Amino acid sequence: MTDRAGERFQVLGVDVLDRSMEEAVALLEQCIREPEAEARAVYFVNAHTLNVAHANSEYRAVLRAGDLVFGDGTGVRWAARYLHGRRLRGNVNGTDLVPALFAGLAGRGYRYFLLGATPDAIERSAEHARRAFPGWTLAGYHHGYVDIDSCAEVLETIETAQPHLLLVGMGNPKQERWIHHNRSRLKVPLCLGIGGLLDYWAGDLDRAPGWIRRLGFEWLHLLRRQPRKFRRYVIGNPQFLLRVARSKWGRGPVALSRGEAG
Repeated sequence: MTDRAGERFQVLGVDVLDRSMEEAVALLEQCIREPEAEARAVYFVNAHTLNVAHANSEYRAVLRAGDLVFGDGTGVRWAARYLHGRRLRGNVNGTDLVPALFAGLAGRGYRYFLLGATPDAIERSAEHARRAFPGWTLAGYHHGYVDIDSCAEVLETIETAQPHLLLVGMGNPKQERWIHHNRSRLKVPLCLGIGGLLDYWAGDLDRAPGWIRRLGFEWLHLLRRQPRKFRRYVIGNPQFLLRVARSKWGRGPVALSRGEAG
């Protein structure tokens, strides 16, 4: 897997990969075409994810053990400029990357499996994906109400389906922990933690207009749709900015070596 020097930078103890959307799609296809013995883990970190990782060293270690960690959202872009003086190539978030991956690699015989959401929502998500991405094969799906430690039946179902791509939408931090804990038992080249993407596909959430996303204020649209996340955005975003500022002067989390999560 190609990883050119100088393309990773650190925010609150987590290494983030700087790629454009097109480069990310090419890199994921390389992972599919060149599978390893253990499933590769792909995560997306935003201000909220990094706040959780800052407060929880175990979760921070899980993120650091991921093979590819992309920056999602305005907060990460601001942190990259403030901490490292770099302008990111793109906003590589799962909600946009997965459809781009499906469009770019259509008709190549790839298969995918959906894991997450409620039993009702996952069925609607699967039906949406089947219609929207005919160039891929839906190998199967399962709701996200599974335990990290006792999910042998789900793992067997995924293995039988033989997907090239496993999309896990359980929310943070559960989805990353689930992937990390089970990746050695998954017979899948690539696993992505996709957050709320399945809720969009099920029709339970809608995207902000393009101009709002370009301005970096999609979180306001999400807050209007999900007021229960008031603390995450209204308190969490300023908290993230303060933590980044403190980390610049050597008062941030202790850095962990890659793979320390075990």
